[in-house]
Amino acid sequence: MAATTRFPLLSWTTIAPVLGVLLLALTWGRDIGGVLVGLVALVLAATVLAAVHHAEVVALRVGEPFGSLVLAVAVTIIEVALIVTLMVSGGPEASSLARDTVFAAVMITTNGIIGIALLLGALKHHTILFNAEGSGGALATVMMLASLTLVLPTFTTSTPGPEFSGPQLLFAALASLSLYAIFVFTQTVRHRDFFLPVDEDGVIEADEHAEAPSGKAALTSLGFLLVALIAVVGLAKIESPAIEAGVRAAGFPQSFVGVVIALLVLLPETIAAARAALRDRIQTSLNLGYGSAIASIGLTIPTIALATIWLDGPLLLGLGPMQMILLLLTVLVSVLTVVPGRATRLQGGVHLILLAAFLFLAVNP
Repeated sequence: MAATTRFPLLSWTTIAPVLGVLLLALTWGRDIGGVLVGLVALVLAATVLAAVHHAEVVALRVGEPFGSLVLAVAVTIIEVALIVTLMVSGGPEASSLARDTVFAAVMITTNGIIGIALLLGALKHHTILFNAEGSGGALATVMMLASLTLVLPTFTTSTPGPEFSGPQLLFAALASLSLYAIFVFTQTVRHRDFFLPVDEDGVIEADEHAEAPSGKAALTSLGFLLVALIAVVGLAKIESPAIEAGVRAAGFPQSFVGVVIALLVLLPETIAAARAALRDRIQTSLNLGYGSAIASIGLTIPTIALATIWLDGPLLLGLGPMQMILLLLTVLVSVLTVVPGRATRLQGGVHLILLAAFLFLAVNP
């Protein structure tokens, strides 16, 4: 997406966030019927797409890899807000919602976002190149966080069931937050060059081919991005009863609500990663995918751990056997994809089939 120094104030990307906030004010605290549910869904989708646009404008201004962090953190804010809101109102059935959502986010980012980006990039540019050092480090961070917060609770013995004891949850939260901070410092300060695109000879390329927007345009987009995030969080809260009712009506497991939340909040990054791949900026796509997974775990788990102070009921984090097998397959496939520093449509197809297996088994466990 090429950004210019002029910023059109009357466009769908500016109207959608404002319309979303107005609709939020009109529907907050009310029981909405079928027509309003459909309207909220349409405005929510438009606001999400507008958030993508404004995040990309800000990203072009600050450059890579800072730009990827903007959208990753923004999407994580939405995810955390939805999880906490649904856990507060969902009762005992929501005790595993954080686990289901975070695991779905890991599978969608590492297989969905990465798979789509690799496939689109390879279809248009044949063999695609990326920086294996930075992508490998990001992947290692994802797998460490996932194992610490989603696998270990299944095997700890201090508390019955797949959950941490109080001290264990505190340690996992602090460790996750620390690891996220280390990753961000590495990506943006100490080894920033590891996360920039490379050419066929391994030489680091410039951040972006597109013209950077002006400071005024970037600040305006930042403001609309914040408005869009508020609208998305609020409208998603309003839409959540319809989502839960739809999942029950379809006969899907209650855990599928977490998948729906992850699909919704990761839509902006999926679109942004696909656009970057089509522009032959596959490194940006990988930064978005793995960065989203890291932010999803590294920021969500500490926040949920803090929220347990006033949330009733247990916090089930441990994965089941089938989910752990899917996570193990994701680790193996991702390592084989990242290590060479180049990929074709085959790697993209493998990741997407793995995502399809996750989605199918989430519906038919």
